[in-house]
Amino acid sequence: MPIRKILIVDDSPTERHVLNDLLTKAGYEVVASDNGEDAIQKAKSVKPDLILMDVVMPGLNGFQATRAISRDPDTRAIPVILCTSKSQETDKIWGMRQGARDYVVKPVNRDELLAKIAAID
Repeated sequence: MPIRKILIVDDSPTERHVLNDLLTKAGYEVVASDNGEDAIQKAKSVKPDLILMDVVMPGLNGFQATRAISRDPDTRAIPVILCTSKSQETDKIWGMRQGARDYVVKPVNRDELLAKIAAID
C-alpha cells in the first residue's frame, strides 16, 4: 500500500512545522501529534500509513510509544521511522528493538528522509 498519510509526532512546534511543510510539498497528507500518548491514539483513529516519531518528549517518550504501537494488533502494521537528535549507535539499536523500521537523526536531511519514506512505500 503506498504511503499517503503520515503522522508526525514531535513536542517541538518548530519541528512539526518543518516536517509538515516538507512532507506536504512532497505530496503527503500530514497529521500531527505533540506527545507519545496522543500518537498512540491517533495511530488507532487516523490509521496513518507511516509515523515519524521523535524520541525525546515529555510523558511517554518515542521509544515507549513506538513499542506500544508495534505491539498493538490494531497498529503494528504501521511503520515507524524514529526522527530524533539522539545520534548514538546504542539509541539507534534500541529504537529498532522497540519496533522502528528506520532511524533519522536531526537536523533532518530532506533528501534522506524522503528516500527512507520511499523505501518503505
